[in-house]
Amino acid sequence: MKIYVYKGQTNLIGERVKKRRKELKLSQKDLAARLQVEEVMIDHDAIGNIERGNRFVPDYEVLNFAKVLKVDVMWLLTGEEPTR
Repeated sequence: MKIYVYKGQTNLIGERVKKRRKELKLSQKDLAARLQVEEVMIDHDAIGNIERGNRFVPDYEVLNFAKVLKVDVMWLLTGEEPTR
């Protein structure tokens, strides 16, 4: 599988994952544990790589990050709240 780089990063959500994780006062290990409960097998090293933009994030992981971090998927992807 070819992984594309956009603006020097392999994902769009890393910075917002880190921001929200810190707002919730979660460590990377805590966040990994919560994702594992949702059956996303990920460790704290992978969380760090995601936050730095060094790891690709598949769509099913984006959905689970949104669920665990209690944010909207569109906010994770764009930084903007969805309009309804």
